[in-house]
Amino acid sequence: MAGYRPMPADRPALDGLRVLELGSFIAGPFAGQLLGDLGADVVKVEPPEAGDPMRRWGVLEDGRSLWWPAIARNKRSVAVDLRDERGRDVVRRLAEHVDVVLENFKPGTLERWGLGYDALAAVNPAVVLVHVSGYGQTGPRAHEPGFGAIGEAVGGIRFTTGEPDHRPARTGISLGDSLAALFAVIGTLTALHERERSQKGQEVDVAIAEAVFALMESTVADFELGGVTRTRNGGVLKGVAPSNAYPTADDRDVVIAANADAVFARLCEAMGRPELATDERYAEHEARGARQDELDVEIARWSVQHPAEDLLSLLERHSVPSGLIHSAPDLAADPHFAARDMVLRLAAGFDRPLPMAGVVPKLSRTPGSVRAVGPRLGEHTDEVLRAVAGLTDEELQALRAARVIA
Repeated sequence: MAGYRPMPADRPALDGLRVLELGSFIAGPFAGQLLGDLGADVVKVEPPEAGDPMRRWGVLEDGRSLWWPAIARNKRSVAVDLRDERGRDVVRRLAEHVDVVLENFKPGTLERWGLGYDALAAVNPAVVLVHVSGYGQTGPRAHEPGFGAIGEAVGGIRFTTGEPDHRPARTGISLGDSLAALFAVIGTLTALHERERSQKGQEVDVAIAEAVFALMESTVADFELGGVTRTRNGGVLKGVAPSNAYPTADDRDVVIAANADAVFARLCEAMGRPELATDERYAEHEARGARQDELDVEIARWSVQHPAEDLLSLLERHSVPSGLIHSAPDLAADPHFAARDMVLRLAAGFDRPLPMAGVVPKLSRTPGSVRAVGPRLGEHTDEVLRAVAGLTDEELQALRAARVIA
């Protein structure tokens, strides 16, 4: 898998779509990864000296990131110095021949470089320019730098995450960045669909804070109309019971979601306590919600008597929704994920195959695929600048001598 492979015989859905990825870290590049997974030709522009900082981000092996092969998969690396006007001219020439430009610089940066939407549309009226930033391209905070963690705070999800007697907690992954990337993909595909009618491109403006806000359900309405400020409730949703993580005999945690009346009755059968389903304290949704804590104690007393696998088998037999809380080792070994090709182990230049998440979603006729792991810095510079931007060998040689490309 090391090196760029041609498309498989069954062409993926986005085959023929070319994306020029500018920017670094997670929010923009993860969107590029998702588009590449579904078949787009993603040309990633990186600084010649060190490339995207993601090459050295997270857990390292021999000085190389274990994340990079995944977030840069299905991409071609072109090393161009955007701080140099000659490098920016190269990018303009590339932009003439792409469908999408994807960027996550601070708002205003592309305009200062002469690479804003008006400049790109002048040479490519059909181009879709996708912006990912902390607060969006407009508004009083647009000029501020924005990272995923700040977007999670401002968008509201940090306030609702964690235990009620502790400070707000982080989810453990870069949730804000990833949500913004997902909305960037939605916006990209929406703009491309509209382009089929108008033959014109447009800008897609994604703010990390708004991507988080969009997932906050009815929290604002709960406050303004219901007088309720939803806050941190640990592993439960207040008033919805039983739905929590419960301990097992082998010190695992199993989530059981039996808050519907019929499902709760089946849980009571599994527990050997069918009388609880008709007990007036627990028989109806509102009553269970009011006694959430005491009901959780009852279920935990039962669950802790069983090893996790036995508990899950018992709940499955009674059609009670349940699932083991997975750690990384569990994800790697899960047979269902394996059957769904969700753990791909690919050669990436390490001493053993590198695992990464598979392609989501699954398409029946035109599936996506991982055709290449993250490339070496500048691995495709000459190839792309010749074939896409139309640079001559003489131009390439001059730019390389001036250290504008690598």
